[in-house]
Amino acid sequence: MTRATHRSAEEIGRTEAGPRPLPPLAEPRTGVQPVGVDTVLPNGLRVIAVRHGQVPMVEMRLRIPFAGDAREHPAQAEVLAETLLTGTERRDRVKMDTDLAAVGGDLHAAVDPERLSIAGDALASGLDTLLDVLADALTGATYAEDEINAERARLVERISVARSQPRVIAREELQRHRYGDHPYVREVPQAEDVAEVTAEQVRALHGAAVLPRGAVLVLVGDIDPDAVVGEVEKALVGWKSEASARELPALPPVTGGDVRLVHRPGAVQSQLRFSAQALARTDERYPALQIANLVFGGYFSSRLVENIREDKGYTYGAHSSFEFTKGNGTLLVDADTASEVTAAALLETRYELAKMALVPPTESEVESARQYAIGGLLTSTASQAGLASTLSGLAAAGLDQDWLSAHPERLRGVTVEQVADAAKLFAPGSFTGIVVGDADKLADQLQLLGGVELP
Repeated sequence: MTRATHRSAEEIGRTEAGPRPLPPLAEPRTGVQPVGVDTVLPNGLRVIAVRHGQVPMVEMRLRIPFAGDAREHPAQAEVLAETLLTGTERRDRVKMDTDLAAVGGDLHAAVDPERLSIAGDALASGLDTLLDVLADALTGATYAEDEINAERARLVERISVARSQPRVIAREELQRHRYGDHPYVREVPQAEDVAEVTAEQVRALHGAAVLPRGAVLVLVGDIDPDAVVGEVEKALVGWKSEASARELPALPPVTGGDVRLVHRPGAVQSQLRFSAQALARTDERYPALQIANLVFGGYFSSRLVENIREDKGYTYGAHSSFEFTKGNGTLLVDADTASEVTAAALLETRYELAKMALVPPTESEVESARQYAIGGLLTSTASQAGLASTLSGLAAAGLDQDWLSAHPERLRGVTVEQVADAAKLFAPGSFTGIVVGDADKLADQLQLLGGVELP
């Protein structure tokens, strides 16, 4: 019996004539649009229910606008999110967890300056239990003193640690640099504010702000969408108010300008964060800008990554992305570098921004980015969880499932000329930002570059 000879991957990939050619990419699948219902209940809650996939599960996403102007709002909102699911008039924390576990379910809450989010899942056969526990929390959360005290103490400790982390510092400094004292800036509350939050304040905030009118509930899974809407209406019949959940005030446009150096004594690394005004996803030019962003820094084969990571070795990772709020979009560019190459990384980033505006993406770059965008969209929405999260995010922007289903074709229809026009938004003068690092090491080099505001 002849023993098979083992060949390495490199040997398999080569022939006597040279490297084995790769087969051409197949046309991406268009996907089948799931069956769904999009409606508004009498209490003002928008419900999006979609049948998707063969797995006998259901994913749930509830988004409640949750903005607030008061200085103490971020701290109270954070404590509310941490304790919303710790007990109700009908269930204590153990009973809530036990009931969810019986149907393979889970619920968790989180908050940011825009919204209170409650996400969960369960076996499709246990949807009634999932909805009942959710309704119980929305209408009967008690915020017991002992639960508030315990979660508040844990929050104070976590926030104190988080505020020492370079990425958190950089994010907060960028937000303040872009938006001044707008409520959107207050993403991480102050630990001392959290320490002062009382159970009475949290209960008052729940009554005033955890409201159905303006909120969006998304359910995706092995469900009958028409029947599910009726189940939701029945389960949440007691959740009602004539008031509307509070939306985040419109953000001021990001204007280009100097980069600000933020002193972090003793830092051996620097955080580079830049931003410019972009387009909302509802803008007809957005698909072209999406492709332009990928070419610049939106995926591993981008120009920025090729330059400051692969060629220069200034960073382990550089990235550009979008940040969306209702009716608005901004571009973000970020990289972390060693102190000794911070100025060089800033210079090369500016070079790549200018190059995008002056040397438009080639047909090859556009096609590669197009295929990545379409493939990424189809992949991210192939799962029940991915589709639920995507639909929730789109609903916040005023978009629906029809927009999502048509987006691959919009991307396919984008021309090289349209991408070139969108790439003009990457002009360096449109950007502003911050560099967080040790000013004693960085100031002289950054001053030579110009366009940097020193501390």
